Amino acid sequence: MNAEITTDWTAPIMTMIIDRGKANAIDAATSRKMGASFEQFRDDPDYRVAIVTGAGDRFFSAGWDLKAAADGEAYEADNGPGGFGGFPELADLRKPVIVAVNGLAVGGGFEMVLAADLVVAAEHAEFMLPEALAGIVPDVGLIRLPKLLPKALATEVLMGTRRLSAQEALQFGLINRVVGADQLMEAAQELAATVIAAAPLSVAAMLEAMSLAESTSTPDALSDLRAGNYPLYKKVLTSADAAEGIAAFNEKRAPRWQGK
Repeated sequence: MNAEITTDWTAPIMTMIIDRGKANAIDAATSRKMGASFEQFRDDPDYRVAIVTGAGDRFFSAGWDLKAAADGEAYEADNGPGGFGGFPELADLRKPVIVAVNGLAVGGGFEMVLAADLVVAAEHAEFMLPEALAGIVPDVGLIRLPKLLPKALATEVLMGTRRLSAQEALQFGLINRVVGADQLMEAAQELAATVIAAAPLSVAAMLEAMSLAESTSTPDALSDLRAGNYPLYKKVLTSADAAEGIAAFNEKRAPRWQGK
């Protein structure tokens, strides 16, 4: 555990709280520590889902720590194998990450939201990318946001001149739920419970398929699927969990997943 990043390992959920001053800004060293926790989460079969939130109720995260920048940290500093925030670029992470947005998600904080699998936000949460106003550019946001929003709106957000409310983010499908601030972690836990109820291999196969198909046309993606180029999809079909799921349905009982 790091004093600025609190990580609770209560299986099957890993919960991470960003607690770095008033704005929960993240420098490269902190990002690498977050990445190490996410690598542990990825590799430990006892953990099924991760929840990331910020301390306090004003900021989820202001993104890159500009104090570190003023001290000489480069914009493209080594943020670790998972990229900024520890998970957005982590290879073979086939477990869902839930982000619980407790306030402002700014710059890299917003990009963590865009990289998450599921997102719940407090009613007062807002989302923005101010990098252009600071003479730099987003990276994850620059690639992901135009795929998720209408072009005119994405351009306005990327230029740093438009801040999205929680309700707008919900309307455009950027997040899953908006709740009262006092219900935020409960809502995140409820989403986590839906993940945990599903078969681990099935969840992993779905995340793999969505990732692999993201930059592929639908016909090509289906062709790859049928050709066995989605390894986890193929593995699920003959898994013990597939047989268990059918047996549990017919016997009218809860399934006992093994993850194999």
